[in-house]
Amino acid sequence: MAQAVRKQAISTPVSSRMSVVPFHPPGAAPACWVRLRNERRDGFVEFDFSLGDPDLWVELILPRPAFDAFCTAQRARSLGAAEGARIDAEQAKWRYGRHGPDE
Repeated sequence: MAQAVRKQAISTPVSSRMSVVPFHPPGAAPACWVRLRNERRDGFVEFDFSLGDPDLWVELILPRPAFDAFCTAQRARSLGAAEGARIDAEQAKWRYGRHGPDE
């Protein structure tokens, strides 16, 4: 008889109206990355979020406290400038058909 696996949700309160729940159970998490795009004057953070593959992302925007809570809950690592440049170059090849100097 298969034993039922209970998923544990971790909720990080951001405000009285919102909680952040990770997409994965603890211990089984794929790597997550965030790439900061813009910190706006109105307190919002524009960023890319990647789950499992930094070459695939979604664009998100959150208030700074919610962004910090989101990154903590997802155990997201910040994508470095070199890795970001590599991804941008790869995207340019697909979008415009250009190759880099090393190809």
